[in-house]
Amino acid sequence: MNDFFTLLRYTTLAGYQWQQPRLLLLIAAVPLLFGLRWLLARRRAQVGVAFAPGPVRRDWTAALRFVPDVVLGLALSFAVVALARPQRTDERVEQSGRGIDLVLALDVSGSMEIQDLRPNRLEAAKRIAADFLTSRVGDRLALVAFAGEAYSLAPLTTDYDLLRESLGSLHFGMIKSDGTAIGTALGVATNRLRESKARSRVCILLSDGESNAGSLDPLLAAQLAHAFGIRIYTIGVGKDGFVPYGQDSLGRTRYVSTRLDETTMRQLAAAADGQFFRATDAAGLRQVFNQINKLEKSEIKQLRFRNTKDFYRPYLWLSIGLWLLWLLLKSTFLSNPLED
Repeated sequence: MNDFFTLLRYTTLAGYQWQQPRLLLLIAAVPLLFGLRWLLARRRAQVGVAFAPGPVRRDWTAALRFVPDVVLGLALSFAVVALARPQRTDERVEQSGRGIDLVLALDVSGSMEIQDLRPNRLEAAKRIAADFLTSRVGDRLALVAFAGEAYSLAPLTTDYDLLRESLGSLHFGMIKSDGTAIGTALGVATNRLRESKARSRVCILLSDGESNAGSLDPLLAAQLAHAFGIRIYTIGVGKDGFVPYGQDSLGRTRYVSTRLDETTMRQLAAAADGQFFRATDAAGLRQVFNQINKLEKSEIKQLRFRNTKDFYRPYLWLSIGLWLLWLLLKSTFLSNPLED
C-alpha cells in the first residue's frame, strides 16, 4: 500500500525524467472529454421522466453515479503517464589520469579596492577566479591571500565548494599589515607545492602593485619555486595612472595614482618558466584566466556510465486495473443508462 501511494506523490513524479514529456499535456484533455460528452448528450433527444408530486429528496447516494466517470478519468490519466515513459537515470563517472596541483595567490591589499574594474579589482578577480575553479576537473587547488603578509587559506584540495567558500571570504582588511608582499606570497605558495607529486605544479599570482613589504625578495622566491619545479604565472591587474577610487566628502569621484611594477612581474614569470599577463579590465582578466586554463591542461579522462530504468509499468497496470473496474461499474446500479 505504501508503494502505491509513493507512486502518486508529487515528489516521485517530479523526480522522473520523461522520455515524452509533452504527452503529459494530454492529462489536461481528460476533463475536456467528459465536458464534450456532456455537451453531446444535451443535443440528443431528451426522455421525459415523471416524478411523484412534492419536492424531490436529495440524497448523498446520488453522487455515486459520478464514480464510474472518476474511475475512467483516472484510468486515462495513468495511461498518459505511462505513455510519457517516466525514467530514472543513474550516472557513474570514473576518472583516470593525472591532474595538476595549482596555488592561486590573490592580492587583498588596499589598492585592490580601486574601481577601474567593476565593482573593484578584488571583487572582479574573485568572480573570475571562481569561474576558473569551476573549469578545473581533477586538479588540486589551494588559495593564498596576501597584503603586507601572506596566509594560506585553503590547502591543496579537490573540494571546490570549500575553495569557492574561501575565495568568497576574501575582503579588504583581513590582513592587518597593508602593503604588497609578493615575495612572501610566493614563498607560502612554494611551501604548499614543494612536496607535491603532481606532474605539473603551478602558482598563479595576481597583484596590482609593486612589492613593498615582506622579508623575502620576490625574485629569489621565484628562483626558489623554479628549483622545486614550480611554474609561475603572474597577472597584473588594473590601469596605470589616475583611476577612480571611491568618493570625497562632497560625493564626487576621487582619483588616485597607481602603477604596476610590470618589469618585476615579468622577471618573476620568466624566472620560473611561466608567463606574465596584463589585464586592464574584467574582460581582459577573464581572457587571461582562459589562456592559463588552456596552457595548463590536466591528463584526466572521464568515463561515464549511464543506467536508465523505466517506471511506466506500475502506471500502465494501474490504468488497466482502473479500466477493468470501470467496465465492472458500468454493469452495476452506479451506471446511468440515460447518459450513455
